[in-house]
Amino acid sequence: MPIEPSDNKNTTAAPDGQQTVKIPAPLERSRFGGTQRRHERPDEDDAPVSRSDLSKGPEEVLEDREAHINWSVLLISSLVILAFSIWAIVMPDEARTTMKTAVDWIAINLGWYYVVTITLVIGFVLWVAFSKEGDVRIGPDHSRPQYKLVTWVAMLFAAGVGIDMLFYSVTGPVVQYLYPPSGEGSTSAARQDAVVWTMFHYGIAGWAMYALLGMAMGYFAYRWDMPLSIRAALYPLLGKRVRGPLGDGISIIALVGTVFGVATSMGIGVVLLSVGFSLIFGFEQGLTLQIALVIGAVILTIAATTSGVDRGIRWIAELNLWSAVAMMLYILFTGQTAFLLNALVENIGQFIVTFPARTLQTFAYEPEGAEWMGGWTLFFWAFWLAWGPFVGVFLARISRGRTLREFVIAAITAPVLCDFIIVSLFGNSALFEVLQGNTAFAELAVQSPEQGWYALLGMFPGSTFLIWLATLSGLLFYLTSANSGAMVMSNFSASIPDPSHDGPSWLRIFWAILTAVLTIAMLFAGGVTTMEYATLIFALPVTIVAYLVMASFYKVLRMERAEREGRVLRRPSIAPIGGHVPERSWKQRLEQLRAYPSLRQVTQFLDRTVRPALDEVAAEFRNQGYNIEQDTTTNVNGIEEPLLRVSMDAFRDFYYHVAVVEAPVPMFSGRMSRETDVYYRLEVYTQTGSGGYDLMGLTKQQIIDDVLERYEAHLAFLTFSSQTDTASVLTPPKGAGEQAGS
Repeated sequence: MPIEPSDNKNTTAAPDGQQTVKIPAPLERSRFGGTQRRHERPDEDDAPVSRSDLSKGPEEVLEDREAHINWSVLLISSLVILAFSIWAIVMPDEARTTMKTAVDWIAINLGWYYVVTITLVIGFVLWVAFSKEGDVRIGPDHSRPQYKLVTWVAMLFAAGVGIDMLFYSVTGPVVQYLYPPSGEGSTSAARQDAVVWTMFHYGIAGWAMYALLGMAMGYFAYRWDMPLSIRAALYPLLGKRVRGPLGDGISIIALVGTVFGVATSMGIGVVLLSVGFSLIFGFEQGLTLQIALVIGAVILTIAATTSGVDRGIRWIAELNLWSAVAMMLYILFTGQTAFLLNALVENIGQFIVTFPARTLQTFAYEPEGAEWMGGWTLFFWAFWLAWGPFVGVFLARISRGRTLREFVIAAITAPVLCDFIIVSLFGNSALFEVLQGNTAFAELAVQSPEQGWYALLGMFPGSTFLIWLATLSGLLFYLTSANSGAMVMSNFSASIPDPSHDGPSWLRIFWAILTAVLTIAMLFAGGVTTMEYATLIFALPVTIVAYLVMASFYKVLRMERAEREGRVLRRPSIAPIGGHVPERSWKQRLEQLRAYPSLRQVTQFLDRTVRPALDEVAAEFRNQGYNIEQDTTTNVNGIEEPLLRVSMDAFRDFYYHVAVVEAPVPMFSGRMSRETDVYYRLEVYTQTGSGGYDLMGLTKQQIIDDVLERYEAHLAFLTFSSQTDTASVLTPPKGAGEQAGS
C-alpha cells in the first residue's frame, strides 16, 4: 500500500520501489519472545489474571448498564436491621445483656484480631503510598483533580468527623486520667497519656480504613468505569462472581455494618444534642427529646431528597466546618491559651513517639485489659470499620484525578491533625479543671459524658454564646451524617453504573427511616453503651471485607506494575526518541514552541492529515488479516474524533483515539503576543488515558509511525504481562499447577 516516502523503521520497500506499512506481528507470533501462551479462562467466572481481563470488568460486574435496585441486598439487609430493632425495642434488657456477653467474648478472644487487622490496614495504605504504584491516578492517566488542595483537604475533614468526636473529646481524656488501662490513676504518667489515648483512637487508624476503601472504590470507578461499590473493588479477586450471591453477601455485610455505624453516630449525637436543646430552649431531657431529634433528622433528610436541595446539604457541610473552627478558636483564646498550646505540642509529640507500641497494644498482662479494650480501642476500631464504606464513597467522589500517593498521605495527615486539635483543646481544657481539684466535674464527665461536655462549655466566658455555637456545630455534624448516610446506603443497595449518580429518592428515604428506627431501638435498649456493643459485634464481618479489598487491590497494582514494566522493556531498536512522543524534525520542534492553534485549525488538520493517516494504516491492518474497527466519538464541540481498535481476542484490545483537547496558553511562551487564553491540541488516548503529547504539525507518515509505535508498545506490555505472574496466589490461572509440575 503506497504511503509517503520515509526512512522510518516502520516501513519497508515494495517491489515497485514504494514504501509500505510494516505491521508488527500479533502476540501469538510475536518477535518479543516467540509464541506466547494466552491466559486461558475456561470458566467465565474466573477472576481476572491480567489487565486485559480487567478491562472486561464494566460488563462482568454489571448485568446491564441501566441503574436498578438490588432487591436481594435490600431485602436481606433490611430484615436483619429490622429484626434487631424489634428485638431491642420489645426486649431491651435481654438485648443489652446478650450483646454485653457477646462483646465480652470478642474482647477476650478476638481483641488481637481487631488490633492486627487495623495494623495491617495502616501498613497496606502506607505501602501503596510509597510504592512505585503510588503515582497511579484515581482515574485515567490524563485526569487531574477537580478541587484545589485546600478545598479538598477541608472536604476530607468534613467527611470523616462526626458528632461522636465532640462526645468523647471530654470524657475520654478524663476517664483515661482517672482510670488508665495500666498503672495508677491520677498520676503524672496517666496525665501525659490521657489525651494521647483519645488522639490515638481518633487518629491514623480510622483514616487509614477510610483511605483503603476510598482509593479502592475510586480506582475501579474512575479508572475502569465500574460502579462505585465494594463489589466492584473485589472484581480482580472474585471475577464475575461479584454480581452473584457471593457479591450480594459482601454487599450485605458492608451495608449492615454501615447502617450500624451511622446509627451509632446518630444515637450518640442525639444524646449530646438533647442536653444542648434542653439548656437553650428549656426542653425536658430524656428519651422523648432524643427520639424527637431523630425524627427531625429524618424529616430534614426527606425534605432534602424530595425537594432537590442537595446543594443546601453541601452548604450545611461547609458551614459545619466553619462553625467548628469558630468554636475551637473561641475555646483557645478564652480559655487557658498558653497551657492548651503547650499541651497540644506535647500531645502530638507523645503520639508520634508511642504510636507503634499503641497500635499493637492489647494489654494482655493487665487483669482488666480485655474489658478496657472492649470499651475503648476495640469499639473505635469497629466504629472505623463500620464507617469505612460510608466515608470511603465520599472520599472517592471528591478525589478523582488524585494519585494514590497524595490521596493516602493527605487522608492520614491533614484531617488527623484537625482531629488532634479538637481532641487536645477539649480534652486539655477538661483536664485543667480536674487538675484544679474540680472533682464534681470529673465525676460528671465520667458518669454522663454529654452532661460533662456542656458543663465544660459553661465554664468559659460568654458561655451562653459558646453553648449556642457548640450546639449548632454538633447539629450540623449530625444532619450531614444523617443525609450522607442515607445516600450511601441507597447506593449500596442498588446497581448504579455511573459513579456520579445516586440511588433513587424513595430508597434514600427508606434508609433514612430504617436507620432512625435502629437508632431509636438502641436508645430504648440502653443508649450509648448498647450502641457501642452493637457496633463492635456487627463490625466483625466487615473485617473480612477489609482483607478482601487489600488482596484485590494488591493484585491490581501488580497488574499496573506489569504494564509499566512492559513499556520499559520495549526493544531499543523500535523505541522513538523521547519515549512515546513521535520524533519530530528540529524545524517542527521549533515551530511547535510558538504554535497555539485555534479550534478551526485543529479541525482542519484532523480532517486533512490525521484521518487519512488512520484510514491508510487501518486498511493495511485489514489487508494483513487483523480484526480492526474504525469508529468516531463526538466531543462537546460537536467534532467527530477518530478511534482505532484492534481486537486481541482474550487479551486487552489495542486502542488509539485522537481527541481534541482544550489547553491554556502558557503565560510565558515563545509567541510574542497572546490573542486568546486557550488553544487546542490533538492528543492520543489509550484505555488508561492521554499519552500527553500533541499530534499537531506532524506529517501523515509520522502519525502512521506513531500508531505502529503505540501498537508495538502494546504488544510488549502483553508479552511482559503474560510472562509475569500477575495472578494473585489466591486466584492463579487454571492449569498453572499442572504446568509448574510438568
